[in-house]
Formats: sequence, C-alpha cells, structure tokens
Amino acid sequence: MTTGVIDTDNEDGALSPAAFGVESSLSGGRWQWRPRADSPVTARLGSAIAQRYDLPEIVGRVMVLRGIQPENAETFLDPTLRALMPDPFCLKDMDIAAKRLAEAIRNQETVAVFGDYDVDGACSTALLATLMRDQGCPVLTYIPDRMTEGYGPNAPALLSLADQGATLVVCLDCGTAAGDILDCLKGRADVVVIDHHKSEGQIPDIVATVNPNRSDCGSQLNTLCAAALTFFAAVATVRELRRTGWFSEQRPAPDLLRQLDIVALATVCDVMPLTGLNRAFVRQGIRAMAGQARLGLRHLSEVAGLKSAPSAFTCGYTLGPRINAGGRIAESDLGVRLLTTQDAEEAQILSQRLDAINRRRQEVEADILEPAIEQAQLQNDQGNAVLVLADAKWHAGVVGIVASRIKERFNRPVLVCAEQDDGQLKGSGRSVPGLDLGAAVIAAREHGLLTNGGGHMMAAGFSLSKLNLPAFHAFLNQRLANALCRPDRTIYEIDAPLSPRGISVETAKAMDVLAPFGQGNEEPLISVSDVQVLRLDRIGSDGTTIRLILAGDGNRSIKALMFRVTDDSLLAVFEDRTRPFLTVIGHLRHEVWQGREGVTFFIRDVAVCRQSGRTTAEAI
Repeated sequence: MTTGVIDTDNEDGALSPAAFGVESSLSGGRWQWRPRADSPVTARLGSAIAQRYDLPEIVGRVMVLRGIQPENAETFLDPTLRALMPDPFCLKDMDIAAKRLAEAIRNQETVAVFGDYDVDGACSTALLATLMRDQGCPVLTYIPDRMTEGYGPNAPALLSLADQGATLVVCLDCGTAAGDILDCLKGRADVVVIDHHKSEGQIPDIVATVNPNRSDCGSQLNTLCAAALTFFAAVATVRELRRTGWFSEQRPAPDLLRQLDIVALATVCDVMPLTGLNRAFVRQGIRAMAGQARLGLRHLSEVAGLKSAPSAFTCGYTLGPRINAGGRIAESDLGVRLLTTQDAEEAQILSQRLDAINRRRQEVEADILEPAIEQAQLQNDQGNAVLVLADAKWHAGVVGIVASRIKERFNRPVLVCAEQDDGQLKGSGRSVPGLDLGAAVIAAREHGLLTNGGGHMMAAGFSLSKLNLPAFHAFLNQRLANALCRPDRTIYEIDAPLSPRGISVETAKAMDVLAPFGQGNEEPLISVSDVQVLRLDRIGSDGTTIRLILAGDGNRSIKALMFRVTDDSLLAVFEDRTRPFLTVIGHLRHEVWQGREGVTFFIRDVAVCRQSGRTTAEAI
C-alpha cells in the first residue's frame, strides 16, 4: 500500500538505504541516493571541479557522480567532434561502402535509400538522400509501411526500386538480418547496409555491411544510432570524393556539420547513451537546430508551440513523437518528406499533418494503456521476470510506446503485442538498464519461436504465431531472469539535496552545462525538503498538469510543475488545507519567457514529511 510518508528509521536491507526513508512515495516509488552521492570523495572531487571551472558546488558533485574526474572535465563540458570522433574507416566495411557511394556520385547513378519508419530511420534517410541529391544523383527514398510491410527490407519493395532504375540500394537502420531478402537484388543492383541492430546470423552477401554490432567489427562504436553511422558514412564518402578530385570551385564539398541537427534528433529519440561521442553529436546538433536552417523542423517546432530553445528534451518529447507518428498510424514517409523538403508551404502542411496524427496517436495509446496495465499487474503478481502483453484489439503502431510506459511503472522488461488480421502477433519491447532485450529477441528467433525479430539492448521488435506466445514468454523469463532481482516499482536515484534558498536562476543556468540529458547522462534528480503548497492550478487540455507555488525557508516561493497527475491520493495531499510539509524530487530548469529569465522545479515524485526532511547529506 502506498503511504508516501517519510520514515527516517526505515531501511530495506536488500537495497541501498532509502533516501529520507522513503520506501514508498505517494506514487509508490522508492527513493535512494545515487551511489557515492554522500561520499566524502565525491564532495572533494566535486569541489575541485567547481572551483576550477567556476561552477556551483552541486554541479561539480553531479559531474563526479557521472564519472567525470577533474582531468577530463573540460572534454565533458565542451565535447567536440574534433576531439571525440574517430576515423570513420575504423568501422568494418566502411572503406568499401564509401568507395561504392562515391562511385555512384561520380557516375550519377540512381540511388535508392531504404529506411526504417522510426525517427532514426527517417533522419538517416534524410541525411544520405540529401548528400546524394546535392551531388547530382537521382535519389529514390522508401520507408516501408509498419502495418502492411513491417520492419526492414522486403522483396517487392526492393525489386520496385530496381525497376525504377536504382543501381545502388542503401538500407539504413535495417538490413543486417535480411540477407536472404536482399538476395533478390543480385544481378539487379548493388546493396550497402548501414545499421546498428544486433544479429547473431550471417552477415548479408552484399557489397558492404557497416554495423558496429557485427561480431567482426572492432570499432567499439556500438552505442551509435543509425543516423550517426550514416553521418560517418557521409564523412567517409566526402573524403573519398576529395581524394579522387571530385570537388572544385564550381562544385564545393558539402558542409556536413549542417546535418548534425538530425543526427542529434535521432540519437536522443533512439535512446542512445548521451556520453562521449554521442554527447558531442547532440550538443553540436542542438546548436545547428537552433539556427533553424531545416525548414521542416522549424515549422514543426512552431506547430508544436515550442517557445524555448531546442534541447534533448524537446527532441525526445516534442519533435520526435510527431515525426514518429506518421510511421505508427499513418503514412510512413511523412517524416522523411518533412526533413528533406525545401518548400516552406509543404513544410507547414506536413507539420500540421504530423501534429494532428500525433494527437490521434495519443488517443489510441490512451485506449490501450489501462487494460495493458491490468495485464501487467497480474503478470507481475505472478512473479514473471518479463511482462509480455497481448490483445487482438490493440493497434500495432503504438505498442512500443505502451511498452515504454509500463516499463517505467513496473521496472521490468515489457513486450506488448497486437494481433494482426492473419492471426500473427506483432509487437515491440522496451528493456531496463543492464538487460539486453535485443539479444534475447534474436536468440528467441534463432530458437524458432519468432517469425521475425531484432533490436538493440533497450528496445526490440518482433512477430510470432499466437500459438508460440506462451513459449516465447517462458524463454524470455529464463533468458532475462535477472530482472527479478530488481524492485518491481520505480526507483528514483537522487543526486543531491538542495535547499529552497539554493533554487535560483543562477543555479539552474549552471545546470545547463551538464546537458544534453538522456540515457547515460540523466538529468540531475534534486531533492528539496520542508516545502508547503501555497497555490495549485490545473492546466493543460486534460487538467492533469499541476502548476504549484511552493513555500520553503521563510516562505521563499518556488514555481513548480508536475505532469500526468491522476492519482487521487497525490491530489489530496496537494489540496490539503493544513499544508503538510513535503519533500519533492525533480529537475531544476532555467527558462526564458518573453525575454525574462526564470526557474521552474519539475516534480517527479512527492512524499510527506513526518518530521523535518533534513538528512546527513547537507543541502547545498
């Protein structure tokens, strides 16, 4: 039973001691300090970083908790491709792929770009199509329909591209596991694959397969998305063209850095770790995005009502879902068309269509979520390591989003399936850190349990006969049994406590140096204790966004927001006229509105204080 009350005497011996004693918050989550958060070594190194780079103490501490030491702090604070990007030719087959792409440009061949229907596939396709078109090649782009064609290459589509004159087909974000299908092009067109999905089978017998996750690739770039790998291929191709004298004063080399906006977008939306090279891609890509050179993203931002500067957050929660929406429940190529259009009117029309489709997608998702949670709760109560959910009425286009929502709630790998007209199940899964779902799905396919399947560590797609579902579930329970070692609820790892007086524009602006935030570089989770609700407003179209004014430290006011507040017990605490003292955890963000700077605390979770929220970790 969720109590949401802080009990400073409570400890769970199986886990790290609960932060503030919160074993079960008002949302049912467990709070704990991030490992080493209260270590004297963390404090000392954090202080050294803060002093060297003139940062607040809390920022230095958070950097140490992200594995940053004083000697490599400068690279973290200012990540550049010059310092972090390796030679593209370190990737297996990249030299062959670059030569074939350069040959196609020199010969002005018709090139077909076959991409996936998600954001990464759309961005990869847009990037390569732009390069080839700008160098004079006729380009055909093809994004398969999620519902009728499914993931990856299919023979009818490939043969159609060859019939239209393509002599080179480049598969992006797909193709590694499709060797038998790609065989249909033998004698018709050459094939290059640029992909990052895992495969335990044989590499396709084609011109080149660039994939850092193939067993014989020693590049150690297996955390890059397909768009980043496509950028590598573009760099390598331009280098090959320059070597052979293709460029001249009349035909200058392309400025590939302008393409980093969509590399950043894909990296965030494909949930790649935002460390090292990916951090540089996203940091520099967001700067490129801020220049608004790409018509499609400029108009999509306007339609979505974005007022703030682009960030990893807006990529992942505003732009990405809209680009994805077309591939989920409508026309799969809308995203690529938006990202490549040079016509302002077309960009506006496509943006409005994607925004409307995304609203419809949200409605479809909402209809599925509640019954899916009921199934998940039952399976969780039965002690399953993995939750595998299915229903004939569910829409296959949104099962991945539903899986993500349920994973966040139960802290388990989750796979959600929809039944097709032919009785087959088609699904998508999301994992938790440390458990490789993609490898498990590929293994299930190799065991004959799936008709198709693949993915990477955190996400996977698959299809199977309905009769095989129990065996597939049992296989995953055994393969990912370590999931049972995780608590079956959300764990919030707090980076540092901050006093109400420490919440300021200056501190929030200093936090920005830690961005971009995402997988592998999570936004700092800050606790603020002994605050009371002074005012509450329900905002948003559905009234589930709560805007609060909190008071602490002598009635110092704090502006706060909390999204998706539907729990009656949480609302009751917020609306309690006795104004109980609360501890809130969340993210401190600097904002600019109509030229005025401000700070908002975005609440993730709440607990009620039985006594003062002070802990042995001193609030900064």
